[in-house]
Amino acid sequence: MSTDHLTYDRPAGHLRHAASKVPEVTVYFWIIKVLTTGMGETASDWLAHLLGPIPAVGLGGIALVAALAVQFAVRRYVAWVYWTAIVMVSVFGTMAADVLHVGLGVPYTLSTPFFMAALAAVFVLWYRAERTLSIHSVHTRRRETFYWAAVLATFALGTAAGDLTATVGLGYLGSAVLYAAAIAVPAVAHRWGSLNAVAAFWAAYVITRPLGASVADWMAVGHGRGGLGLGLGPVTLSWTVAILGFVGYLATSRKDVRRDSTRDVPGAPGAADLTRQAG
Repeated sequence: MSTDHLTYDRPAGHLRHAASKVPEVTVYFWIIKVLTTGMGETASDWLAHLLGPIPAVGLGGIALVAALAVQFAVRRYVAWVYWTAIVMVSVFGTMAADVLHVGLGVPYTLSTPFFMAALAAVFVLWYRAERTLSIHSVHTRRRETFYWAAVLATFALGTAAGDLTATVGLGYLGSAVLYAAAIAVPAVAHRWGSLNAVAAFWAAYVITRPLGASVADWMAVGHGRGGLGLGLGPVTLSWTVAILGFVGYLATSRKDVRRDSTRDVPGAPGAADLTRQAG
């Protein structure tokens, strides 16, 4: 798939003035993304300890459905709505990976490639249906469905991959260092190599999950497991406060709202900007 195929949509005049359902990819996007991954990791474990695994999964599933229902109902990107959905995907994505490992006994060496295959399947179906994987093309209900399916798969994959590296000898801190280095690879490959913007975005998007989760776990777990011993509750609450702060800032400043809704239309002014933005 060429850069043009990944970036531009098929001609569709009715999309020219459609409102975007996702935020602009800025530094704030990546900061909040990492925070939601860590918060989702510890929140999932915290809820499982407080309520028990089955009630926690049930509550997480209900909250996820409710958050996505609101996200699909709004007609354009709304910071609070979008990031609430991301948080719930993070929490439930962690639960999905944990259910396979803890509940069904599936080792991370199998669940990791399973979720990788699931993500690949979503991307293949998305591209075959829409001829683009750009997040700036999320203007229709079908594209939004593909987008959130991909997001959920990335969270489940990242959770399994992070737990895999943490349990094979690296530990949580070692895993955090590993993924911090790994996330620079797609950025460098896009900036100085031949990796196109959309592929670089999704590669970095996947890696943010194990990165944030590893840091949060390292902060929460006890010294005997190589962590700081701050506890699941305090880490969850502190990361939640940070998320609320950044999302509140974006909701008021609107720094993550697209200024030109036509840039996904081939030939429209600003369409080439997509090749310079991650996604």
